[in-house]
Amino acid sequence: MDRKAEAQWFGDLKSGHGTMAVGSKAFSGPFSFISRFEGSKDTNPEELLGAAHAGCFSMALSNSLAQAGHVVTSVSTTAVVSVNKTDAGFGVTGIALTTRGVVPGLSAEEFVKFAEATKTGCIISRALSAVPMTLDAQLVD
Repeated sequence: MDRKAEAQWFGDLKSGHGTMAVGSKAFSGPFSFISRFEGSKDTNPEELLGAAHAGCFSMALSNSLAQAGHVVTSVSTTAVVSVNKTDAGFGVTGIALTTRGVVPGLSAEEFVKFAEATKTGCIISRALSAVPMTLDAQLVD
């Protein structure tokens, strides 16, 4: 399986602008220096990275729980991707995952155990293994 995304950039770094799109055509949007480093309504690569990580994590955690015989009502995950200036320039310096699960009959301790395993095991987590990650996992009613 190959997955495709594309981007186009016009102009220089600070005054330029671009667009990004996923291959399925489910998303396309503008981005700029301001959306990456100063904040605006447009998207940025790091936000899309976070969305990919949150989606992969939720799906993988649900799968692990189901394979262990648990009935999963829902798993919701937020990924906050931190971008900071370092000695090497700007970089992704951390990812904070927050996940909430509704899994009847599962203990909070078991949920955390499954979530911790997913933090290192899901496809996107493995691809981003060089980035420090934190996890806040809670079972909810």
